[in-house]
Amino acid sequence: MVNISKERLLFSDYFNILFENSNISVDTATIVNVGSCFNFLKGFLENKVIYGVNTGLGPMAQYRVETDDQQKLQYNLIRSHAAGSGNALTPLYVKASMISRLKSLALGYSGIHPDVIELLVTLINANVMPYIPEHGGVGASGDLVQLSHIALVLIGEGKVYYNNKWQETIKVFDELNIKPLKIHLREGLGMINGTSVMSGIGIVNTIRAKQLINWSVMASSLINEIVKSFDDHFSKELNSTKKHNGQQIIADAMRLTLADSKLIEKRTDHLYNGKIEEKIFKQKIQEYYSLRCVPQVLGPVCDTIRGAEEVLVNEVNSVNDNPVIDMNSKTVYHGGNFHGDYVSFEMDKLKIAITKMSMLAERQINFLMNHKLNEILPPFVNLGVLGLNLGLQGTQFTAVSTVAENQTLSNPMYIHSIPNNNDNQDIVSMGTNAALMTKKVIENTFEVLAVEFLAIIQAVDYLKIQDKLATSTRNSYNSLRKVVPVFVDDSPKYDDLKKIKDFLLANDPKIVKE
Repeated sequence: MVNISKERLLFSDYFNILFENSNISVDTATIVNVGSCFNFLKGFLENKVIYGVNTGLGPMAQYRVETDDQQKLQYNLIRSHAAGSGNALTPLYVKASMISRLKSLALGYSGIHPDVIELLVTLINANVMPYIPEHGGVGASGDLVQLSHIALVLIGEGKVYYNNKWQETIKVFDELNIKPLKIHLREGLGMINGTSVMSGIGIVNTIRAKQLINWSVMASSLINEIVKSFDDHFSKELNSTKKHNGQQIIADAMRLTLADSKLIEKRTDHLYNGKIEEKIFKQKIQEYYSLRCVPQVLGPVCDTIRGAEEVLVNEVNSVNDNPVIDMNSKTVYHGGNFHGDYVSFEMDKLKIAITKMSMLAERQINFLMNHKLNEILPPFVNLGVLGLNLGLQGTQFTAVSTVAENQTLSNPMYIHSIPNNNDNQDIVSMGTNAALMTKKVIENTFEVLAVEFLAIIQAVDYLKIQDKLATSTRNSYNSLRKVVPVFVDDSPKYDDLKKIKDFLLANDPKIVKE
């Protein structure tokens, strides 16, 4: 059970709710505080002008809304802004978004009724996931359009994903004996004015990015074993001379992974022994960069993932509403905490980092496929008859194509502001788009790594080095071989690649320290 309280909601809390199916509870003090904020705003409102409560919205804020119409305003806001389009956001990302909105509202600065908190908890725990289209957010007044689709469900309208199918919200509410939310004061604006969808997607992106970097280190370690590389390029002595935490973390992960390998060699045993007489060395003096520079390439990726986690945790524990109702100073502040620039910038940085990871994987795939480079494997890691069989030739096209898409998707969204809302929102973050593009880059990279691992396990079988692998890499090899058996004859590979991708998504070797 994860408790929503005044304490920070942690990255691990999201993981437990999203991937370990932990339920959510809200402590009594939090509910009381939210109720107090609601009551304060209700009393404070008299003879005052408060945006979005007794005024219109956006550029229509100059129009007064009469008391009798204030509740209707909130319903109108939700219904009019539930205007997204495109594919439905998958339930995992919707749930993360709902958790993020819940946490922000539970801080007690939004003036919403406690019914919102209790209903959100009920829906999250029951896995009733609102329909949220991917397109619609510009990330300025937060995720107005996408969050409106969540709010639409809270008032008993729209549709939800429940029991593995899309259903009308009111039908599911009747089945679960859930009462739709009744608007009290500003629940419409409070629900939709924030960065919770981009943050929720960003949290899942970062969890997946952590998985990816672990698998990338595992793949890199296995390839170093395949070629019997020297160990000095991931040594503590070499990497500690460069003062970047990520590089040292990756090198440490490789040392840990390869600690008991019977294939990794020491330069002192072969090149520093005073017995070298060849004019042209048969043994490779240094590996190609995609093998030798793994700490230097993945180090910045590691640091970027850690930076994204810090920013996202700060964001979901922040008040990202407008206006902000502050009971301590007994006033209401109007500003722009809903602006999504922090998330947008981090998502752009993260997708660039993950794209570079996919590029590293593609170069490692090419190394394994190209017999003229590795000089120990048949072309395309072909275990059949050369010329007659084609091995993994087709899969390389898929990897290259997918990495090329990543490279194009890595153009930043953060700087692509387009004024809208009658120029009221004259500079926007595009944070939700940035998060969604990062999501796509991450999904693509799992596909590239699936190609790489298929090539790696075929190479291990060709060389018959299973028993010489390190314990960690051998365990990964054995697990992957249970997913996809060794093959010699040509056969369609799309099912095998999907099985490996699904395995990578469902597992995490956790070799890169937190």
